Amino acid sequence: MDYRGRFAPSPTGQLHFGSLVAALGSWLRARHAGGRWLLRMEDIDPPREVPGSAAAILDALPALGFVADEPVLFQSQRLAAYDAAFERLREAGAVFPCWCSRSDLAAGAGLHRDGCCVAPPDPQREPAWRLRAPDTEIAFDDTLQGPQQQNLRESAGDFVIRRVEGLYSYQLACVVDDACQGVTEVVRGCDLLDSTPRQIWLQRLLDLPTPRYLHLPLVLDATGRKLSKSEQAWPVDPADPLPALRRALAFLGQPVPAGAVDAPALLAAAALGFDPSRLPRHGGCFNG
Repeated sequence: MDYRGRFAPSPTGQLHFGSLVAALGSWLRARHAGGRWLLRMEDIDPPREVPGSAAAILDALPALGFVADEPVLFQSQRLAAYDAAFERLREAGAVFPCWCSRSDLAAGAGLHRDGCCVAPPDPQREPAWRLRAPDTEIAFDDTLQGPQQQNLRESAGDFVIRRVEGLYSYQLACVVDDACQGVTEVVRGCDLLDSTPRQIWLQRLLDLPTPRYLHLPLVLDATGRKLSKSEQAWPVDPADPLPALRRALAFLGQPVPAGAVDAPALLAAAALGFDPSRLPRHGGCFNG
């Protein structure tokens, strides 16, 4: 199958350096494989969205030299697909309604592992819907981080698929959309490494293909925090893209082409010189 990669930002703010690294890493992998690079806007969580940030991100990417090979997919327009996947899980008995409070969950170290709700049904409010996590090991080989294994029940527990507000979880939407877009390799940050076993289990339940995974090191600030949650998570300047692109290439261990006069020229040269074996496994601090 031809290579199909993707970049899937959430509209929770402007494009920052950590997101740029993820975009660049996914773009380089796609171009190195002679494949297609896709773009998805993960705008299914309105309470977390920053007004105008989706448009700002979509405006910034072309200015940085990133142009998707197919139209942008918006998760906010995909609710019918998530409804269908949810109904399939419900018909299979893989999910259950849950009225558990935080205090109910505290007894299980914050995780729900019972396979059914321990709280009595409350007809006055909507439940969350959880997926029954099996007591089984989910193993996969990450292209960069190596072999991974997780007991889904012990590590994740019965995880939420649809929230009480009716909003679908990242895990379900991501799985449905990766299959819809025909993604063959997911390149993203290591903060999502522990989400992968949950997504693989969902893929199995929904008879969807499992792509390869490559989790890039995170960009951290001087205190070890993920850059997007740090005061140092400044937006990338699309009007002056070359400095940020050069720093992102260096962070990914790649040679930084000299003499490029604009972002497309820099990226074209970077694609020619891309060496996957130079990608770092662990992220260090980004000090500007």
